[in-house]
Amino acid sequence: MKLKPGIDRRNFIAKTALGTLGAAGIITSCSGPSSKKEEIQLPKLLDQAPDGKVIKAGLIGCGGRGTGAAINFLDAGPNLQITALGDVFQDKIDNCRAKLKEEKNVEIADENCFMGFDSFEKVIDSGLDVVLLCTPPHFRPAHVEAAVNARKHVFMEKPIAVDPVGARSVMASAKKAEAAGLSMVSGTIRRVQKDYMETQRRVANGEIGEIAGANIIRNGGALWFRSRKPEWTDMEYMLRNWVNFCWLSGDHITEQFIHEVDVMNWHIGQNPLRAVGWGGRQRRVTGDQYDFFSIEYEYENGLRTHCAARQINGCTNKKVEQINGTNGYANAAGKIYDLKGNLVWEYPYPEEGDTESEWKVTNPFVQEHINLVTAIRTGNPISDAEAQVNSTLITIMGRISAYTGKDVTWEEMMNSDLYLGPKTYAFGPVPGIEEEIPKAGVPNTAG
Repeated sequence: MKLKPGIDRRNFIAKTALGTLGAAGIITSCSGPSSKKEEIQLPKLLDQAPDGKVIKAGLIGCGGRGTGAAINFLDAGPNLQITALGDVFQDKIDNCRAKLKEEKNVEIADENCFMGFDSFEKVIDSGLDVVLLCTPPHFRPAHVEAAVNARKHVFMEKPIAVDPVGARSVMASAKKAEAAGLSMVSGTIRRVQKDYMETQRRVANGEIGEIAGANIIRNGGALWFRSRKPEWTDMEYMLRNWVNFCWLSGDHITEQFIHEVDVMNWHIGQNPLRAVGWGGRQRRVTGDQYDFFSIEYEYENGLRTHCAARQINGCTNKKVEQINGTNGYANAAGKIYDLKGNLVWEYPYPEEGDTESEWKVTNPFVQEHINLVTAIRTGNPISDAEAQVNSTLITIMGRISAYTGKDVTWEEMMNSDLYLGPKTYAFGPVPGIEEEIPKAGVPNTAG
């Protein structure tokens, strides 16, 4: 199979970064008669979506992030409602209902609260306009497909899959959504965060020269975990402890580090040819995942990037999103330096309490919903699905390489039949999925 050529960086940026906002005039000619290049400009970010008829949303996945996404949706503008909830656990539904009542004075009727593995179908069929997909990411591809088939607009939390089969499924659903005029927004947030957007715009316009590489790091403490209770079946244990099982979360390189990898992918503007990964486990006490990764990505023009992530308590924590250029480098969160390390530009954050400044940074967890609602009400569909499929696949490449000790290519991702998890869901045993840690260099290591 011939590799899909890398997407042109300028076109990629216009389509998947700024273009997701549905604003006109985001690429304009530079001033002056001798100008030969187009300069990317930022669209105006709205503080709230415009008013309009009521838009009803249903939440699928009522844990902490799902409940947060429902509140973010309600904060995005006027005449927005959460009308249905779905989860596999009653306590999650109960906690979500209580939080919505406490924070937003929103009450969800008993008849619109659905429990079980098929609850997503009942939420989708409950008479709404938008679905908020916030379950463990293993379930995302099937839920996206069902929502698009029902002609619903979609907010899908990151990541959008845990394996190549799921990622390609979401891409197929995204193409169907585009043809139907539906909007899709992903929860990777940085592409709608103004300080990141302005930095990326400057880098794309050449302020650090040609991009020559990137150094991306996310080191933090251990995530939460759940010890198994005697009354829990295998399935309940795994679902309640989902961030520690690869088939449910994709491991932390995919479930959390995707934020930083997506920033890298946004700047680089092409998919890597190959990933070479390392990783291991020292401190995790449940599940089958690693607690550190180090990945080198190689691109078709010889460009290389390095990405590393760690989740271990008691260590130095840091986040680095450095984009290296021929004339300087950028901290993707709002700073540009020359090659000697001198700061040459910094994002002009407004003074505390200044809510009128054009440089105000709206909470990106709300901004993504503002953009979604605006697209629906103006009839200008948006989608960042392709960018998020690519970023998800890039993290999966790195994970598989670290787990197996083998180089992994983009072509292999496009052809892989790797599917993680069971094909049917029920509370009880989960055949074929053991709580075993992958070992590099050992055949048949899980992906």
